[in-house]
Amino acid sequence: QVQLVESGGGLVQEGGSLRLSCAASGRTFGSVAMGWFRQAPGKERELVAAISATGGSTYYAESVKGRFTISRDNAQLTAYLHMSSLKPEDTAVYYCAASRGRSISTIISGGGDYWGQGTQVTVSS
Repeated sequence: QVQLVESGGGLVQEGGSLRLSCAASGRTFGSVAMGWFRQAPGKERELVAAISATGGSTYYAESVKGRFTISRDNAQLTAYLHMSSLKPEDTAVYYCAASRGRSISTIISGGGDYWGQGTQVTVSS
């Protein structure tokens, strides 16, 4: 079982940066892939980025490539999403998720098995 708590959301101007954190509980954190998803009003939830259990593999949606960076610190049981060059279309509730598998393919194809409560990111123009 993995419990997840996101933090770091807020209001930022276009072009600004934010770093989201996802603190996990449970000794299995270092054995599971993690992902960041987002859901904007009226839209479906979409995968933004994913990282394998070891951190050796990452995935990014085309819309955020070159602007967002996913990372993790298994010793601190925390995953991060660093977002830069933010755009108004990045406005959404951001969720972190963990899968039961080690590979990013488990997040990409199956979504998350465990979810945080979400944190709001608002980018003003």
